[in-house]
Amino acid sequence: MVAVKSKKTYVAKPKDLHPQWHLFDASKQPLGRMAVQISKVLQGKHRSIYTPNINTGDFVVVVNASKVFLTGKKILQRKHYFHSGYPGGMRELTTEELLQKNPTKVVELAVRGMLPKNTLSKQMLKRLKIYSGFSNPHVAQIAGYGTTEAKELNEILNG
Repeated sequence: MVAVKSKKTYVAKPKDLHPQWHLFDASKQPLGRMAVQISKVLQGKHRSIYTPNINTGDFVVVVNASKVFLTGKKILQRKHYFHSGYPGGMRELTTEELLQKNPTKVVELAVRGMLPKNTLSKQMLKRLKIYSGFSNPHVAQIAGYGTTEAKELNEILNG
């Protein structure tokens, strides 16, 4: 009889988690593709220590939300529904109207729809920082990880 080595399954623990910061520019790629990438980073699926029941995700900073890029006629045809809580309080806005009113909400709704519908999604959304312009207060955190986008951002903002 051959002895079989048992392989242990790794489960991430809070002390093993070291969240990093990622920068996304909303004007560079379509909203849906960007939202998929952001949701994977927020969930931590890009890391080897991903554990479904623990928030292993990183922080995400999205800039230029007011210049979000949508393909086709989605900016005019896609509708967002809100309810005030009162009878007859259903409100309907197109993406174009929502962009004028609150540009960060468009990106937030797209990412929220792609996150899992469980108790961790609220924690994941807290790690999402969206800004309508290019400037943001998280330059130091992003630049600390030395990505090329972070270096470009640091150069633009500081010089």
